[in-house]
Amino acid sequence: MLEKVVIANRGEIALRILRACRELGIKTVAVHSTVDRNLKHVLLADESVCIGPAPSAQSYLNIPAVISAAEVTDAVAIHPGYGFLSENADFAERVEQSGFIFIGPRAETIRLMGDKISAITMMKKAGVPCVPGSDGPLGDNAKENFATAHKIGYPVIIKAAGGGGGRGMRVVHTDATLLNAIVLTKSEALAAFSNDTVYMEKFLEHPRHIEFQVLADTHGNAIHLGERDCSMQRRHQKVIEEAPAPGIPEKLRNSMGERCAEACRDIKYRGAGTFEFLYENGKFYFIEMNTRIQVEHPVTEMITGIDIVKEQLRIAAGERLSVRQRDVTWRGHAIECRINAEDPVKFTPSPGTITQFHAPGGPGVRMDSHIYNGYTVPPNYDSLIGKLIVHGETRAAAFARMSTALVETVVDGIKTNIPLHRDIIADAAFQQGGTSIHYLEKKLGL
Repeated sequence: MLEKVVIANRGEIALRILRACRELGIKTVAVHSTVDRNLKHVLLADESVCIGPAPSAQSYLNIPAVISAAEVTDAVAIHPGYGFLSENADFAERVEQSGFIFIGPRAETIRLMGDKISAITMMKKAGVPCVPGSDGPLGDNAKENFATAHKIGYPVIIKAAGGGGGRGMRVVHTDATLLNAIVLTKSEALAAFSNDTVYMEKFLEHPRHIEFQVLADTHGNAIHLGERDCSMQRRHQKVIEEAPAPGIPEKLRNSMGERCAEACRDIKYRGAGTFEFLYENGKFYFIEMNTRIQVEHPVTEMITGIDIVKEQLRIAAGERLSVRQRDVTWRGHAIECRINAEDPVKFTPSPGTITQFHAPGGPGVRMDSHIYNGYTVPPNYDSLIGKLIVHGETRAAAFARMSTALVETVVDGIKTNIPLHRDIIADAAFQQGGTSIHYLEKKLGL
């Protein structure tokens, strides 16, 4: 097993990684910015290293500083968590060139799957169904772009090849706006991702967002842990996730899961990953792969009993997966609510000092959070301050348990989106299951 790991992240995921390391007997090094010196995982880690000032570009995104922290503490591996440098192929490459283990896929795999065009090409070769599209980048030839749009059929969506986080996308309904949308998306993509390559896909009007969790080791073994429904979104950002996805036939679930595992074997994937799909009219369409741990991984852990972060650590240590596909079972239903420090109506960030925090409890209730009484939420980073996860024997039981847990949760001193979560959990259409990715925005009048 790994002797010492640098946790190159902050907040709840850093604490989650620390706990997994502790249970496996791994020593931990917490890297942090000046404003994060009082984060819970920093206070609990075996060692800590300040890597820069508050701006993430000068700290959590500072590759030389993170690698130097591993060098001065004699660590053997670096866990990037999610966000920040987790899907940065250059970082993964430099980590391993410096003699450390990157707890994630190989750099070439991150590059392959990070470019959505190459990822789609690879998935088609592996037999994974994809959204009808341009099958390559869009050029500057207007006639060819119109022909592509007509072949696909309006509405279409223009996407940045290196995009993510809901940026670099525009929906087009007619010829009149197509060329301008391509130009604007290219400009936005260049500014956001330093890559102006864009492509075109059919815009599915009422899809759900379904994703499959996979694990693969360095010995050629790959399995899937089933799917999650992440359709409750605002501006392409997930708000609530659940597993399993309601209404997916078991035969289709097993078939798609095995295709994802087979794709991992084809590309010699290493670590934890997620295949994301749009699902409409009983069909799956691949959109991208996330080559890292996901924010919503706990719902899969709750229904399978498999600790995904521990599996990441074991894989990085060169061990085989601790379970085989036939050993994976799914029990009950799990739901996760992302708790953000933000106005529940305007969605503006709400940094500040937490005067009182009370986490909910009881059977089947889990709170992944780094906050505590007196903790000050800084304005410099993502507003996520915790994840409330519940498990029930049935979906209805999970909804009832989440409703109770949200009432019990107390976060005073700042605004949070807990009132929004209470409203969504009580929503009749959501309780029925099968709402599309556009449902929440229509509900909020956006």
